[in-house]
Amino acid sequence: MNYSESLTSRAEKVGNIICVGLDPELDKLPSTGCKEFENKQNEPGKAIAKFYINMLNAFVDSQVVPAIVKPNIAFYEQYGFEGLKALEQIIKECKILNIPFILDAKRGDIGKTSKAYAKAMFDVWKADAVTIAPYMGNDSVLPFIEYCEKGKGVYVLVRTSNKGARDFQNLFVNSSVNIDGIDNQPLYMKVAQKLIEWYKPGVCAVVGATSLQELEQISRYFVESGKEIPLLIPGVGAQGGSAKEVIQTLKRAGCDLSIHRINSSSGINYAYLDQKTDDYCGAAVKALKMLMEEARF
Repeated sequence: MNYSESLTSRAEKVGNIICVGLDPELDKLPSTGCKEFENKQNEPGKAIAKFYINMLNAFVDSQVVPAIVKPNIAFYEQYGFEGLKALEQIIKECKILNIPFILDAKRGDIGKTSKAYAKAMFDVWKADAVTIAPYMGNDSVLPFIEYCEKGKGVYVLVRTSNKGARDFQNLFVNSSVNIDGIDNQPLYMKVAQKLIEWYKPGVCAVVGATSLQELEQISRYFVESGKEIPLLIPGVGAQGGSAKEVIQTLKRAGCDLSIHRINSSSGINYAYLDQKTDDYCGAAVKALKMLMEEARF
């Protein structure tokens, strides 16, 4: 089974296309309730592992389970080896619970360095998929794409959800491919074209939810290319994107929704703060369930 097929199979099994980001911020974790939280400043790794392992099990126990989860490795690296140990424990729990995960690392470098990065992400961390940055070109991307032949997924940044995305991604460049009768295209469309050129089942794209017009443009281009390019769509919730509008946009573009994933991180991780409750697991389950309703596919 290739990665795209596994996405469809998983969506049908759990009944949703939600990705939950697992991005620890120590000051937002509970300070009471168990010794791990009470001592979080001295031993952050133990608090982080406790927080997310409990949450993952709450998802499974309540039968409100995300299609995939996405730990961002930087949020663990900031706490040093303790943070990475926590990530290791969380990944092991994902494997036990049969929850696939994207390792959000945004790697990309010269060929031999990318090869080392790919080995670390897939062979050491055992990621089902990774995120990568394509700025350095094909030799920085292809070492990751080789793993698509082993059923892995590679999410290439195309049009991101952050405010600074327009600084470079929206710059117009000469294109060797004429799209919609236009020779000059924004850089993000040039990257989209490259994904078609590099295509193997498992080549995917990161396209943010904060610009629906661009999301529709990119997703429609992929559909019309005849290539199945799964999208990871961040920007829902704290960044202002709407899951309902994302679903409507993808439908207009003619997408097979089952291969795409809509990401929410803070809105689920720290829902207990908004809900003003100490039950962080229950709050996360409630927030996930609400998002699943909003993003019916």
